[in-house]
Amino acid sequence: MDLILALDVDNRADAQRLAAQTADSVDLVKVGLELFTREGPQLVRALRQDGHRIMLDLKLHDIPNTVAQAVRSCCGLGVELLTLHAGGGPAMIEAAVRAEEAEGNGVKLLPVTVLTSMNAEQLQAIGVARSPESQVQLLARMALQAGAPGLVCSPMEVETLRQQHGTQPHLVTPGVRPAGSATDDQQRIATPAAAKIWGASAIVVGRPIRMAEDPAAAARNIKDACR
Repeated sequence: MDLILALDVDNRADAQRLAAQTADSVDLVKVGLELFTREGPQLVRALRQDGHRIMLDLKLHDIPNTVAQAVRSCCGLGVELLTLHAGGGPAMIEAAVRAEEAEGNGVKLLPVTVLTSMNAEQLQAIGVARSPESQVQLLARMALQAGAPGLVCSPMEVETLRQQHGTQPHLVTPGVRPAGSATDDQQRIATPAAAKIWGASAIVVGRPIRMAEDPAAAARNIKDACR
């Protein structure tokens, strides 16, 4: 199981510094929307030059042609994982998959099912009467049938998705916290050890590493739980 470090920092210098500090234990670094909109593709290129593998977490969600063109651009940056919203529907996901295949860079497109910050009450507020678990299963089935090679879901849904779809999908799980950590704004969380047992391909961890007194040691301890 891979450990992905969320580079939720303010600028390129801090991102490169944190990535370098934790490189011995971290498998990939995640560049999210906030940092990408501030620093742009240049940050991704710089991290690549530093030798880091990258998850670009932009959660693309637009009409199929727009998402397809964005996927083409992202593929050119040399990232390994790229996120989009499963809620964009099968036509959008199929267009994204075709665009990635045309580029031929081997980027894994990962539709996001239900954000780990959302619970049943918040889903109801946007007109979704299903539970988070049921909504994840519905979106996962649709996304995989549309050709996506994997998914982003909370660790709480990994075991069920493995039972339903087998070992092939690449399941990446945010909402992972070491035992005793604050939950922050996450609603559906688990420990690294639990995520591994349930079948996660990779976990995303941010604050428990970034805010630690010794980020390198924190990353090392979490990576040990992934083995």
